[in-house]
Amino acid sequence: MRVLFVEKQIDYEPLGLLYLSSVLRSGGHEVRLAVASDEDPVRMARAWRPDVVGYSVYTGSQAYYRDLNLQIKDAVDTVSVFGGPHPTYFPEYVEEPGVDAVCIGEGEGAILDLVEALQAGRPLTAIENWWFKRNGDIERNPVRNLENNLDLLPFPDRDLLYETDAFTRQSGIKHFITSRGCPYDCTYCFNHALAEIYRGRGRRLRQMSVGRVIEEVKGVQSRYPMQFVVFLDDLFIVYEDWLQELASRFPREVGLPFFCNVRANLVTPAKIALLKQAGCVSVGMGLETGDPELRNELLKRNLSDAQIIEASRLIREAGIRLLTTNMLGLPGGSLELDLQTLALNHACKPAYANAFLYQPYPRTELGEYARQHGHVEGSLDDIDPSAWERSVLRFSTPQEKRQIENLNKLFALAVEWPRLTRFVQWLIRLPPNSLYRLAYKLWKGYAIKGRIHPYSPSATEYVQTVRRFMKFD
Repeated sequence: MRVLFVEKQIDYEPLGLLYLSSVLRSGGHEVRLAVASDEDPVRMARAWRPDVVGYSVYTGSQAYYRDLNLQIKDAVDTVSVFGGPHPTYFPEYVEEPGVDAVCIGEGEGAILDLVEALQAGRPLTAIENWWFKRNGDIERNPVRNLENNLDLLPFPDRDLLYETDAFTRQSGIKHFITSRGCPYDCTYCFNHALAEIYRGRGRRLRQMSVGRVIEEVKGVQSRYPMQFVVFLDDLFIVYEDWLQELASRFPREVGLPFFCNVRANLVTPAKIALLKQAGCVSVGMGLETGDPELRNELLKRNLSDAQIIEASRLIREAGIRLLTTNMLGLPGGSLELDLQTLALNHACKPAYANAFLYQPYPRTELGEYARQHGHVEGSLDDIDPSAWERSVLRFSTPQEKRQIENLNKLFALAVEWPRLTRFVQWLIRLPPNSLYRLAYKLWKGYAIKGRIHPYSPSATEYVQTVRRFMKFD
């Protein structure tokens, strides 16, 4: 069978699709990737005639992929399937025109079962993880058990991407994931909803062995340019014994610097020392908001200012650079409270402060709260996929909303240079403009490339990186 995956653009390796491709190719099927920002997926589908077209969809991009799929189905006779976060939490997406099936949850076994059913000529029915649309009716199947042993998964099929996207292939930075799941229940996150979908069907947090991780990284290192590793796990430092083995083996067997994500309450001197020994040069840590009530009552982060500041100190004093993540424009928040978030970042002294405008994703606890309390303007399709351009929430006045949106773009500059804070407070009163967007992108590009993911790109890669970063959100 021929399977065509379609991506809107490549920001970094779409590992979910690459795992699916690996499973399909191991089953003897042909797989290709079309990247819409680089080539016309409709033309490619018309030329290659795939049996299945698949999309990985996040909330905010669902309308784009729905409309693109209709164009492809007008051009070729194919089965269209949708997976990823949006169909997982909104499986009613299968009711959209042109959508034949949606996959709920993890898709490795599910996609292989579906393609093999098509190959054998069997009807698409009773396949776990799938909702199917047939003759106007919806068949809703349960999810299968989770694979608790992640070492059994194949390596992601990076050739699928690198054969298509020369920029990502030649980049000195490569992305990996060593675990699935998260033990926490932050209200803005989908993890608690995913845990409900899989309740009783597997462990909530699953971790690959250190040996499996090193084998994958070395395999990529031996075949492609790679100077820096980014671990995308929600949390990288849950298990101290795992970190001990990583610290012992990774420098000796791989020897590359890396980035990972941490959580303030999990940061200890021992764990930070192990990260440093392993080769970690930068970490990401969520502050989210400087208001303790919003952080702990609304977001359920259960973290104090003191914990966050102390964790930041331990990270900095170990010589590891800190990236903070922050949410502005929270439901029930205000410009005044967002300025408290700025003040907390001043106390933490990060190498870069990443700020986002809160997006009220439905089916999350906080998204439902925002709707029930009248904070949301518009519908699901109004959610911005970039999470930095505009808010869909109501605030006390349109002027306050505009100032919060402007602050989001100037936030990192005010963190880097605290003396600019008063000037920034004046600037955000002005109408939104392209200079704020440009300042946001330029500073973020500099700080991420030079501080958080530091390596030495070639001149060609540097120019291509700038062009891609300025093009994409």
